[in-house]
Amino acid sequence: MAHVVATINLKGGVGKTTTTAALAEVLSAEFGQKVLLIDLDPQTNLTMMMIGERRWGELDAEGLTLATVFERELTGTPGWFDIDLLIEQGVSPLSKVDTVDLLPSSLKLIALQDRVAALGEGVDGDHTQILQRALGDVLDRYDYVLIDCPPNLGAMTLNGLRLADGYLIPTIPDVMSTYGIGPVQERIRQFATEWGGPIVELGVVVTKYRKVSAVHRNTIDDLVRNKEISMVFPSLIPDANQIAAAAEFANFGTLRQKYGSDGQFTALRDLAQDFMATAKIKLAWSR
Repeated sequence: MAHVVATINLKGGVGKTTTTAALAEVLSAEFGQKVLLIDLDPQTNLTMMMIGERRWGELDAEGLTLATVFERELTGTPGWFDIDLLIEQGVSPLSKVDTVDLLPSSLKLIALQDRVAALGEGVDGDHTQILQRALGDVLDRYDYVLIDCPPNLGAMTLNGLRLADGYLIPTIPDVMSTYGIGPVQERIRQFATEWGGPIVELGVVVTKYRKVSAVHRNTIDDLVRNKEISMVFPSLIPDANQIAAAAEFANFGTLRQKYGSDGQFTALRDLAQDFMATAKIKLAWSR
């Protein structure tokens, strides 16, 4: 059974998408895991990172993105739909990454999310279950399903959380980036209670870390001491130009060349290893 994990932070620019992509690529290339990426963010950054602008444009023009799932619900299109048509297989420009698939995003989700929220309760269940209904048995083909959520608690994010067994909170260790962690935790607890199933917090992932920054060091200490946070992953992802440049769709050769050989790749590999161990333990009894 797949471990389905959402990545979420209400603050943009914290490295959420890059962390999601890096986790998928490392899980595939280093640990042989089969991963499905779901890009729920209308900004489409994860999609661009994994398949590039040209391929994304082709898929979007043909209606082969997640927008089709929500459009069908809104228009009440009857009949069975093959979700496999929307799953782009074998994504990532790196040849060693060959077990990562993608449900691509679309700019159309910007307009769709308000219309989806307006659906409320329907005959087939509420509007937060659209993605769950569409995916059916697809999830069980994968070891991990990683859902990149937009930086809000709108309809797309709620569909991602409804599908998820657990969630990660990537954050820069500063006041502005960590300010929303408490509210996110509280709202997800409320959603889980309403939906009758657990959504387990796996922990906080520290991104864009600068070890020379006293603010960063002190903020991490505060996060570690915060009893409301289940854990802070010990692998601190450094603030590095090479990790930022990894968002470009290009064949960097190897993961180490893509993310950086000066400790960056090692930190990401350690994060993936800790992530697998944590998911195995914490999600063992989830839905």
